[in-house]
Amino acid sequence: MRIVILGPPGSGKGTQAKIISEMYGIPHINTGDLLREEVAKGTEVGRIAKPYMDQGKLVPDDVITRMLEERLSQEDCKGGFILDGYPRNLHQVDLLDEILKRLGVDLDCVLNILIDDEVVVRRLTTRRICSVCGAIYNLINKPPKKEGVCDICGGRLIQRDDDREEVIRRRLEVYKEQSEPVLERYRKRGLVRDIRGDVGLEALPAEIKRVLAGCK
Repeated sequence: MRIVILGPPGSGKGTQAKIISEMYGIPHINTGDLLREEVAKGTEVGRIAKPYMDQGKLVPDDVITRMLEERLSQEDCKGGFILDGYPRNLHQVDLLDEILKRLGVDLDCVLNILIDDEVVVRRLTTRRICSVCGAIYNLINKPPKKEGVCDICGGRLIQRDDDREEVIRRRLEVYKEQSEPVLERYRKRGLVRDIRGDVGLEALPAEIKRVLAGCK
């Protein structure tokens, strides 16, 4: 099964993608992670991408396309994949179409995570990160044993700048502006399947199975 997963920040997209990867035995491909790996390895793509990433700029689409096609051509993707973080705009939809055409495969499903903005704001404003080891906590559903202190290493817990309410609300607006045309394109093809983003972890596998059962 070849899947694209779309969802706003804080929607649990990474968690859902990981569960799908394990359930169906397909690789979870996150373009951001791929880029960081390329930079760490010092590959040609990594060397091209690094200056953009260091300045907080978007890496050019042609660089992403090249990297993505190489990854999707690998043996572990022959039986399918779940693509996270791409496509973000209509140009990237076209580029992904071209990649899949060259590989001789089709997209089976576009999973669209539905979640209320207020749920996202609550989730992200209560998130805390260990300043030493990077462990993630949530003051509501995964609090540390001692306030402000990491259970694992004793490091200080901090709130990231992009987990502040005004930043989150702006990110949600940007996501909607970018994703709506992409979803409209895929809806016209009959590929979009909506899935709830507020389902508890225990119920998530059953919800995923139910939604993906409708994919070709």
